[in-house]
Amino acid sequence: MSKINIIKKGITHLDVDCIVNAANSSLSFGGGVCGAIFQAAGIDELSKACGKIGHCNTGDAVITPSFRITNAKYIIHAVGPVYSYSNKQQCRDLLYSAYKRALEVMLENDCLSIAFPLISSGIYGYPIEEAWRVALKACNSFISQHSDIDITIYFAVIDDERYDIGKKIINEC
Repeated sequence: MSKINIIKKGITHLDVDCIVNAANSSLSFGGGVCGAIFQAAGIDELSKACGKIGHCNTGDAVITPSFRITNAKYIIHAVGPVYSYSNKQQCRDLLYSAYKRALEVMLENDCLSIAFPLISSGIYGYPIEEAWRVALKACNSFISQHSDIDITIYFAVIDDERYDIGKKIINEC
């Protein structure tokens, strides 16, 4: 039976098939979760692999090996939107798409477990509560559409605010 778990742990420390990088569209080394993943995987190796791919559109996802992150096979780089109060619906749609595409890429690569950060909720400015609602809606919808497959989804967060809000919202779903 598929399930969604919210845990308070660094994403690079989870034993899963895939971890998700909250990537920028140029797939380059960044700050926050992106920086932590690049450092754990090996900046040079991951930068070279991402450089070969070159670009990923907002709302899409691509995959690379996990390199030095030995507890995961792959890194899926999902690009969420920079939040805009003037274009909330487009932001919602793009964020939803980033989660959906990451899950599709996971299945396309014969994987059944995945760990997400809360995409776009850091420097991209997406309001945390709304980011959780979009993330959980996308994941629950994907699980429903693939009810014949046992998928395990983790959300790895390291701060109390994201964890507490996520736990509250997941219990409402």
